[in-house]
Amino acid sequence: MNTEDVLIRPFEAADTHKLSKIWFEASLLAHPFIGERRLMDQQALIEEQYLPSAETWVATMNSQPAGFISLLETFIGGLFICPDRQGLGIGSRLVSHALTLKGELTLEVYTQNVQAMGFYRSLGFQELSRRSADDEGYPYENARLCLMA
Repeated sequence: MNTEDVLIRPFEAADTHKLSKIWFEASLLAHPFIGERRLMDQQALIEEQYLPSAETWVATMNSQPAGFISLLETFIGGLFICPDRQGLGIGSRLVSHALTLKGELTLEVYTQNVQAMGFYRSLGFQELSRRSADDEGYPYENARLCLMA
């Protein structure tokens, strides 16, 4: 597979359950410290609130969703790739697509997610700040990163 085999298209309501599954499986790998129970609780929010309210772009391979990026203006609310499709350049393609659309991007990432921290740094994201707790007040450090076109 090369990145030319990946097509990026807008989110459709019919994608909801497939993207929710990608989110859940990727989150289990990337955020084991959060715990499966809490992730299961968050999954309904992903389906009912986050996906419908964000500007979401879906990366497909053979017409099947392989990953997605959700944007709130220039903020990346989520970037998730199927675990069996990670490392193929899909995430880079989605970030590049979003950067072309927006001109700059910001995001927050758990610092314990070493793979994601390395990925974003490899794309040129710069760290702006850190905070010691996540949005729900749990003691998981987050870094705020920014990338300019």
